Amino acid sequence: MKEIFYRRSVRRFKDSSVEPEKIELLLKAAMQAPSAANQQPWEFLVVQDKDTLSRLSKASPYGGPAAGCAVAFVLLANEKRLSIPTAWEQDLGAATENLLLEAAHLGLGSVWIGVATSEQVSKNVRDIFALPAHIRPFALIAAGYPEGPGNAFVDRYQADRVHYEKWQ
Repeated sequence: MKEIFYRRSVRRFKDSSVEPEKIELLLKAAMQAPSAANQQPWEFLVVQDKDTLSRLSKASPYGGPAAGCAVAFVLLANEKRLSIPTAWEQDLGAATENLLLEAAHLGLGSVWIGVATSEQVSKNVRDIFALPAHIRPFALIAAGYPEGPGNAFVDRYQADRVHYEKWQ
């Protein structure tokens, strides 16, 4: 799958919308992710309103790309669906990666902006959307058609980081 090798973080986007059918494909890809005990704790906020995107861009020191994107996805975990409470971040990480790969497949650029990694950013996102207590913010994905360089291959393989059978 070439998308694994060609996907890159894209932070600048053209001023054009993303088609609804592509948004749906991105969400379907995210929901195909593996999940611990098939708990599927994810919820998604799809944001296209420019004022809300601007507010999201200020929720994190790294949120700038959200201001210029066509669509943002806020990935959330619903605590009421957690049969394995310690696995929610792995589940949402897999869903996030699926969404990013599908974006590359569809010719879109995207960037993963961490939310769960910061209590303050989580609070900011929680406040923007008035999230209930049982919904945990995980990540913000800004997406759209890339302006300038988009997805391109960069070889990141490092053989010296591979260990067989024992630590060397």
